[in-house]
Amino acid sequence: MKRGVLLFAVVAMSASASAQTPQTPTTRSQTSAAGAAGVAARMQALGYTEIHNLHHGPDGKWVGDAQRNGVPVTVTAEPQGGITAR
Repeated sequence: MKRGVLLFAVVAMSASASAQTPQTPTTRSQTSAAGAAGVAARMQALGYTEIHNLHHGPDGKWVGDAQRNGVPVTVTAEPQGGITAR
């Protein structure tokens, strides 16, 4: 019986130690890079290529340059998910 209690204590202590490991804070540039990658992936799924110069505006929109069917366009990704080209 003591072996089972000891095993339980070791497992509980290791779970507790891993739960208390501090997380590395995410920087704004990491968040922006991850956001830009997600936006670019959505644009690619809609047929846009050559996506570049994506930047996040204060209004929450992502704006950048791309091509669609070989035609250069400026693309805007709305926070709600819509993407428009002009």
